[in-house]
Amino acid sequence: MKKFLNDPGQLVDELLEGFALAHSKTVALAGPNLVVRAQPKAADKVALVTLGGSGHEPALSGFVGPGMLDISVPGEIFAAPGPPRVIEALRLADRPAGVLFVVLNHEGDVMTANIVMKMAAKEGLNVRMVLTHEDISAPSREDPSDRRGLVGCLAVIKAAGAAAEAGQSLDEVHAVAEAMERNMATLAVAVSNATHPATGEAISDIAADQMVVGMGQHGEAGGGTYEMKSADETVGLMLPHLVEDLGIQAGEQVLVLLNGVGSTTLMELYVVMRRVRQSLADQGITMARSAVGNFLTVQEMGGFQMCLARLDADQLALWDAPAHCPALTIQ
Repeated sequence: MKKFLNDPGQLVDELLEGFALAHSKTVALAGPNLVVRAQPKAADKVALVTLGGSGHEPALSGFVGPGMLDISVPGEIFAAPGPPRVIEALRLADRPAGVLFVVLNHEGDVMTANIVMKMAAKEGLNVRMVLTHEDISAPSREDPSDRRGLVGCLAVIKAAGAAAEAGQSLDEVHAVAEAMERNMATLAVAVSNATHPATGEAISDIAADQMVVGMGQHGEAGGGTYEMKSADETVGLMLPHLVEDLGIQAGEQVLVLLNGVGSTTLMELYVVMRRVRQSLADQGITMARSAVGNFLTVQEMGGFQMCLARLDADQLALWDAPAHCPALTIQ
């Protein structure tokens, strides 16, 4: 795969430098390559911090900005940052109002987060953690520990960020995040391979005439392999599982996120979205809000993640609250 890169050892430093330059009115770099809000939030409001590997741009640093995250701690390519940098971020974010720590359920991220939470407790930092694990390719909703965190983190960050901007307490912001996390489900489909940008090695193996439903963020094994299907057929494979997992009934309203994971075009995602809306309407379910874009990518992998989140009146208001970050603007 051809890529415009320089020294692989400097890749993360260079991409973060360029990212901060491209979005200088919204984000800045601080400390050991921490991505922070260019205009800090007032100290009497809860701060939001996250961590995650680089190579998934714009996530997760692309979610930093007013109404969203306060600090993102990017790791190396597809790798969680180490605890020293994350605890530095929590110290930087520390405030009387407290800090919500948003973590996606991937082994390295969780390992780092658990260590950091122990460090934070010893230092007396006021931090609560929420773990996102909404990938339904793992079977059990009752025991979601094997469920990976995918693009649903965007919905959790948006809701919690709005609650924090509104001046809610840390307990209240944490409850908002947990409520959104419990009421969302994501399923991914992949149609072509991705490579590790520093090594050029493939991180997945998908035949040219096949697609994999249930593949994880880093090319992890999926739930099933199928011959390549049309947009409408693919929605027919994926959407019923999301509706069933959440137990969505006629008369309810939902948020739909379609996340392109790299090389799938917006044209394709829009074609998928109109079928999602049709299918939901056929079941008496209202697509109250939607977002389509490349939010959490995997280099040049082809495919997308479909996320469904149940919305009550409070969650709808939180989604509609103003936010501005490199990956999303809601006015």
